Amino acid sequence: MELSTFLLLQLLAHLLADYFFQWSTMAEQKNRLGFKSGLLVWHVLIVFALSWVLAFQLNFIYGAVIIAVAHYIIDGCKPYISRSKAIGRYAFFIDQAMHIIVLTAVSLGFATYQGIYSFWEFPLNDKTLFLIIGYLICLKPANFFIREVFSATEIEVTSDNELPNAGKVIGILERLLTLTFIVIDQYEAVGFLIAAKSILRYRNDETLKTEYVLIGTMLSFGIAVILGIVINAM
Repeated sequence: MELSTFLLLQLLAHLLADYFFQWSTMAEQKNRLGFKSGLLVWHVLIVFALSWVLAFQLNFIYGAVIIAVAHYIIDGCKPYISRSKAIGRYAFFIDQAMHIIVLTAVSLGFATYQGIYSFWEFPLNDKTLFLIIGYLICLKPANFFIREVFSATEIEVTSDNELPNAGKVIGILERLLTLTFIVIDQYEAVGFLIAAKSILRYRNDETLKTEYVLIGTMLSFGIAVILGIVINAM
């Protein structure tokens, strides 16, 4: 197994643990109570299990323990970061950056001092693996990223004439379609998708809402476009 594949597998483990195997109650309690949250321990155990299993080598158990312990410390400290007047609004980005730095450092250290000798040869190449990661990012993490960008920049528009979670579903669909179109080199379809959304969704007299949705749309399409470009570059 190549180092790049190993790093991608650890990134996949992080995405699964933090976004797909973490339910809303767990996330809310962790963010509110930190080290006092009983669910934080369960979350860290999930992080450990996924990190170890997706390494495909038994001796990475120590690396998985380090990642899990660091994850525990980072998530436990997040409430204190969130309450900071200086950097509180950036708590999500700081949290995710620290997790990625830790798993990258541990993976590089393990590869340097232990070597990567998996007991099962991973059947997917890096491009296919990153394609899977890209679609997973479009499904859930991108929603959190866009929400936190709005929160950090204090952009908010309220409305009583919206379907619950409709924007979230539309965002997921547009990212999945955009990523698919870019991967198959159908860039014209991406332009059509953007034009269709801008024409169909909002009237001219809803200026604030239009600007709000435009920002979200640009972030949403931007994430999918960047992922698609990276995948094609691989």
